[in-house]
Amino acid sequence: MGITVMGFMNKIGYLFKEGFRSIAIHGFMSFASVTIIIACLVIMGSFSLLAVNIDAVIDKLESENEMLAFVDETYTQNQAMALEGELTAVPNVSKVKFITREEAMSEFAKDYENNSLFNEIEASVFRDRYVIYLDDISLMADTKVQLEQVKGIADVSAQLDISKGFVTTRNIVGAVSLVLIVILFVVSVFIMSNTVKLTTFGRREEIAIMKMVGATNSFIRTPFIIEGLTLGVIGSGLALALEWGIYTLITDKIMTSIAGSYVSVLSFNTLALPLALVYMGVGIVVGAFGGTIAIRNYLKV
Repeated sequence: MGITVMGFMNKIGYLFKEGFRSIAIHGFMSFASVTIIIACLVIMGSFSLLAVNIDAVIDKLESENEMLAFVDETYTQNQAMALEGELTAVPNVSKVKFITREEAMSEFAKDYENNSLFNEIEASVFRDRYVIYLDDISLMADTKVQLEQVKGIADVSAQLDISKGFVTTRNIVGAVSLVLIVILFVVSVFIMSNTVKLTTFGRREEIAIMKMVGATNSFIRTPFIIEGLTLGVIGSGLALALEWGIYTLITDKIMTSIAGSYVSVLSFNTLALPLALVYMGVGIVVGAFGGTIAIRNYLKV
């Protein structure tokens, strides 16, 4: 039993040693592989972070992009307030806020420097209204129609063009990011596999001899997979560090500029863990897959 365990440990040690030895021997190619992985991950990560931040900005704008439902002017305040339940029951409405005629006039007057103009105006010229908040602004047009069908609602004001712009922007950024991520992932696997192929070319006779003496495909393949995994993990770690530096530099510039007054940027600390997991996962998959593809043809002896 002890000999079996010792033999197994020696076998594992040999496989790892061969994998690390190949990295050291082919230092330039290993460096090239890591560099390519870093470049691809940083580009993928940058577009992903851009998409996440745009989505966060749109979510914030969604919460601020409200609709106004004006109550029929013949309704008393009590009758107007009684509409709250019906409005809240409309699909896609998250919450509503009732605004009295007096409050509407006060808010309207704030937009003018000369408030004395409103001294002669009575609140009755305004209508009671509801501020409507939505769950999904992409459904704003449908929600507007449903709100207008509520008895007692005379008119609904909605910024449909703005909501469509938000939705279109989010869809475009999301689609572009997804396409780029897929393309860069394929490119990374291709470059990694070709890099490992160059290292295996010089060892093709050794691989053939190992096959002839009875070595299994998995035994021969493992060092190359370990090599790919190691390069992938190294590239992932360095890419994360570089992404952190780039993201911090750019966000600091944004927040200290005029743009910082209008948009908020997510902290890298809130994104670091999921980004690290994605980077590590992509690096491991690219490395292992690239190593497997590279050695495949040399195992057909």
